[in-house]
Amino acid sequence: MSAAKIKKGDQVVIRSGKDKGRSGTVVQVLPKEDKVVVGGVNIATRHRKPSQANPQGGLDRFEAPLHISKVGLADKDGKATRVRFETRDGKKVRVAVKSGEAIDV
Repeated sequence: MSAAKIKKGDQVVIRSGKDKGRSGTVVQVLPKEDKVVVGGVNIATRHRKPSQANPQGGLDRFEAPLHISKVGLADKDGKATRVRFETRDGKKVRVAVKSGEAIDV
């Protein structure tokens, strides 16, 4: 198992697809599927028939998972950056490639 370059709570920018350029916070990470769920991005709609649990039926909107390669960690300037790992003061930390700043400080 490799270390997570993107974690829950990270601010990310969408790099490709219909939501390209939008940003949001990671709500959930699905490491086995290499996917992330980003708040307010990639909204999917399901048409639901009325049922006993939901007698009204209607449209069900939710945030669908995105592949992890489509998102990049937001740097201090709000643009996407890659992440690498470095050892600083004996600790393994995530570092933004563009700025060289430690992320988990």
